[in-house]
Amino acid sequence: MINISQNKIQLSKKLKERALFEGFAISGIAEIPGSSRLKLRTNALDRWLSHNYHSEMKWMEAERRKNIESLLKGAKSVLSVGYNYISEQTKNNKRYKVGKFGQAKDYHKVISKKLKNIGKWINQEIPDCKWKICVDSSPLLEKAWAEESGLGWIGKHSNLINKNYGSWFTLGFIILTKDLMPDKPYQSLCGKCDKCIEQCPTKAIVEPFVIKADLCIAYHTIENRNKTIPEKIKKNLNGWIAGCDICQDVCPWNKDIPYNNTFENTPKEWIKNLDINSLSWDDKKWEKNLKGSTLKRIKPWMWRRNIKAMLKNY
Repeated sequence: MINISQNKIQLSKKLKERALFEGFAISGIAEIPGSSRLKLRTNALDRWLSHNYHSEMKWMEAERRKNIESLLKGAKSVLSVGYNYISEQTKNNKRYKVGKFGQAKDYHKVISKKLKNIGKWINQEIPDCKWKICVDSSPLLEKAWAEESGLGWIGKHSNLINKNYGSWFTLGFIILTKDLMPDKPYQSLCGKCDKCIEQCPTKAIVEPFVIKADLCIAYHTIENRNKTIPEKIKKNLNGWIAGCDICQDVCPWNKDIPYNNTFENTPKEWIKNLDINSLSWDDKKWEKNLKGSTLKRIKPWMWRRNIKAMLKNY
């Protein structure tokens, strides 16, 4: 039993170290089905959906999201990783603001490539283990499992926060059929701080940890497929045309965090130089610029809609 336990500990340690070697800032492991907090997070999701706070993001209703084992038969553990997307060059155009997560290379591709490399390592080190990669689009309670893995805690702005990296990181996961040693989940360190709630200009954080999507600037500039943006949102864009970082910018945990100055994190030149002339770009020009970017989810006509709405109320 001692040998089995020691092997489990060593294997878990090596897997997390491999994740750091591949370029992730943080890594942790959770056992499946997880602790009682997963049930609490699932119940919170149900309440959020029942209030229709997800607006038109209907994919959030997928039942599979509540059962990680539906993604991989025989799943026993999950490796959670965080990729730090902030570099010294990640700054905002003063008038045409783009969310920091979308300024550089598409993080889905960056994270997937690194996770695949970890998968190759798993094939060599644990040949009897099956695994499955999940990045963003998979029906998974991502932040809940990252919290369960000890990467951080879910803040009042609903983003995951880590003591060393704040909330400036995106998540990735590998579900495994191997029984591994779980890490201890974080406890919330938000305390009495309500800066994210107080500073949101549209009051999208309707209560701690709860975001009402149709009041969120990021939702309307990225997900809203209507031809117009609601007046209340328009009046509060204040330069934002793709995403919004206000609730994270004011978070005390996001001060003095380390940079990740890799080529993958270098902001695209066209984003840094956005101006009024971008409204004259045709669809081909937009599509060329958006290629390889997380922001390709925003269609060319949406970019023009967002910019016009921002300029009208700036």
